[in-house]
Amino acid sequence: MTDTLPLSGKLALVTGASRGIGAATAQALAAAGAHVILTARTGAALEEVEQRIHEAGGHATIAPLDLIDGESIGRLAQAIGGRWQALDILVLNAATLGSLASVPAIDAKEFARLLTLNVAAPQAMIAAFDPMLRASKDARVVAITSSVGAAPRAYWGAYGASKAALEVLVKAYGEEVKNISAIRTHIIDPGATRTAMRARAYPGEDPASVKAPEVVAKAITALVTGDAPTGHRIRVEA
Repeated sequence: MTDTLPLSGKLALVTGASRGIGAATAQALAAAGAHVILTARTGAALEEVEQRIHEAGGHATIAPLDLIDGESIGRLAQAIGGRWQALDILVLNAATLGSLASVPAIDAKEFARLLTLNVAAPQAMIAAFDPMLRASKDARVVAITSSVGAAPRAYWGAYGASKAALEVLVKAYGEEVKNISAIRTHIIDPGATRTAMRARAYPGEDPASVKAPEVVAKAITALVTGDAPTGHRIRVEA
């Protein structure tokens, strides 16, 4: 890796980085020169992504983490803050689909867990890393959303509500800090993408009929290396 790469010298953190869009994004950011911190629950899968990054000449550090555990987020921020001064890119990718059900049939316990991972955890990540983001000369917070967050769909109420809340939360943060920091927030709707979550939601779909996660990762990398304004929302097409 050379200093001519667009993200050389920058620090990125990607949640849900063990597979799918998260893993592809981590690899793309590393290829663009960033040192990437990989977080997910599964340590073994993170090690595989880290190895691919290292083999390609990039730099990465793994941090196995259960985002449901709010205290672990604080510990992670403290550990990272002890080694680096600023966080330049935060990709909020980790999420759970939950069960597809009509609104009256939503299981209360499952819904609470879904909201914890899809909404409360991203808020906790922003809160924990806010000082490091403010210390960056050009920080980006990227939230991965879904079309059902903007266009309600039958039986997708729980997941859609969580993504709508995530969008509002991240955009509000962007508005709060836009005049007092170099932080910009962006929303990415990946569209139909070849992921484990997609396979669960559409079990009869041919995976080859939808785009690979690398397409989304390329769009995210282009966004964080470009000059899009805070609050910018894009949908990734095939």
